[in-house]
Amino acid sequence: MIHRLLIANRGEIAVRVARGARELGISPVGVYSDADEHALFRSVMDESVRIGPASAVESYLAADRILAAARTLGADAVHPGYGFLSERAHFAQAVVDAGLIFVGPTPSAIAAMGSKIDAKRRVREFGVPVIPGYEGDDQSPDRLRREAEAMGMPVLIKASAGGGGRGMRIVHDIAAFGEALNAAKRESLAAFGDDSVLLERYLRRPRHIEFQILADSWGTTLYIGERECSIQRRHQKVLEEAPSVALDPALRATMGEAAVAAARSVAYENAGTVEFMLDEDGQFYFLEMNARLQVEHPVTELVYGIDLVQQQLRIARGEQLRFAQSDLVPRGWAIEARLNAEDPARGYLPSTGTIGRFEVPAAPGVRVDSGVHDGSEISIYYDSMIAKIIVWGTDRAAAIARLASTLRDTRVTGVKTNLPLLRAIVADDAYRSGDTSTRFLDDRDAFLTLDGAGDVPLDVKFLAAGALVASDRAWRMAGVGVPIDLVVDGTALRASVERRGREWLSEGELGPRFSVETRGNDVVVVTGNRTIVGDVRLDADGGRIVHNGRTYLFVFGAPPDADPRHHAAAASAPGTVASPMPGRIVSVDVAPGDVVEARELLVVLEAMKMEHRIEAPAAGTVESVHVKPGDLVGGDAALVTIGTPASFGSPARETVA
Repeated sequence: MIHRLLIANRGEIAVRVARGARELGISPVGVYSDADEHALFRSVMDESVRIGPASAVESYLAADRILAAARTLGADAVHPGYGFLSERAHFAQAVVDAGLIFVGPTPSAIAAMGSKIDAKRRVREFGVPVIPGYEGDDQSPDRLRREAEAMGMPVLIKASAGGGGRGMRIVHDIAAFGEALNAAKRESLAAFGDDSVLLERYLRRPRHIEFQILADSWGTTLYIGERECSIQRRHQKVLEEAPSVALDPALRATMGEAAVAAARSVAYENAGTVEFMLDEDGQFYFLEMNARLQVEHPVTELVYGIDLVQQQLRIARGEQLRFAQSDLVPRGWAIEARLNAEDPARGYLPSTGTIGRFEVPAAPGVRVDSGVHDGSEISIYYDSMIAKIIVWGTDRAAAIARLASTLRDTRVTGVKTNLPLLRAIVADDAYRSGDTSTRFLDDRDAFLTLDGAGDVPLDVKFLAAGALVASDRAWRMAGVGVPIDLVVDGTALRASVERRGREWLSEGELGPRFSVETRGNDVVVVTGNRTIVGDVRLDADGGRIVHNGRTYLFVFGAPPDADPRHHAAAASAPGTVASPMPGRIVSVDVAPGDVVEARELLVVLEAMKMEHRIEAPAAGTVESVHVKPGDLVGGDAALVTIGTPASFGSPARETVA
């Protein structure tokens, strides 16, 4: 029996597992790092203990500290969640050796599926189709390059030991193979402690289809339908749904049986996911098996009515599955949207800071799995996901309509999010018709130019600006041009205004001039021959606007008594290439005296477990380098100074390494 469960994780998955355990009468206990001292997930635990500083290596990846915490808290079982140590065979073995129950597969199964190379070999023997490629033991750069050349471009480099898009690179030109291989190996080693890779033929427009598996210790292995996870960025999922429009009952059964065969190839027990690529011609190929609970498990729960966390716990304490394959029939449609603290308009740059407001409307058929609340801190140390917004509908059209409505009324302030991207996806005609592939976002560059909600009317921007200039924050704003710096529903609004009598002269999208007055809670803006009225409520950081039946949130940027132009000048001083975000320097690829071309690699920066290339904004000569590998830097920290000839009016370019 399990009486006290240690959850060796953080964030939303720690909350999710704790709730599932408590419903079974199991006491959830937890661990936390210094960065999570005030995190939401601690409040749902019966007890929790500190295990180390913010760095994951010294806390959530420190197996010995987690096991010590289990002893301190009197736990008799450990649930690893996902990420961190969830797929580390040595951790599962250490849990078992300590006399505790590991809620997951056996250490041997984790080890077997933990190597993508070994996994492909095993499932092939059980008749599961695999993508053609190279998975040999010779990991020398020369051998890997020869194999890539023989395979033909494009080639996919993949970390053998992990997933989640880390340690993965697509190579379209053999000339770029060496740099891509080094980056993939470096990222894989940092994330998984193993830099071995495999090569695969890159399928150009496949769908990503995965099957949920449950297997008990009594010999029963079942598949609980599929999830479509084709919409991805950086090989990481953005939207997932169940079932998939691409599968009919016959193909579902064929792929489900292949998933069961893959699980049986390693005598798998507990919950797991077998991932496939489904090509345009209807052929499917084994991709990998995730020996853990998936982030997107809620869509399966909603469609099949099964609590997967509770099934994990029941299997771990030796129970048999209480249903058969024939009992598993999908009902309705479910879609999950991952709300991330990142900026799609800047290459999905992670966004750190303090969440001001976090609001997702409550409604029938809407589920929110989250580990944050108002005031939560988004740090550089962990994954950028804020929450999962999951909806259910009687069919796909109903689920999409419900998700669109929910995303439209979701509000997050304090950090940049991918909310505008999610809204754009669900409004896209191709998505609504089910015409998706893993290249869906690659084919829609326009989605990446969205800065904020993308649907904030100009009238609402006028009201937000009017609320600012009519407030007591504006008393200094007379006689000189002062920038307005606001964020309205995630959309940046910047304009220079100058008071002239009762009017404000404006440069930017607010037009040449406008006037403002207040009538109770109403703000009235007159511009030209138009009068705009809205109900505005202010607080210390911003406020909310009700206009034409909709509510919009806005937050103040730099206060009027600060000069935001000084900050901008520091960040983009001539020749200074600044860090676009806080992070850790992985490598410095230039030295003083080097001549660089535009877009040439200068520095590799790691933030939120991903690597980012910092490239030269223009040609020039490196005058000085201000950082070294291993340094922790803040946002806007000077990295490299480059001398003329060049024009340095734009910030450093950042791409994914």
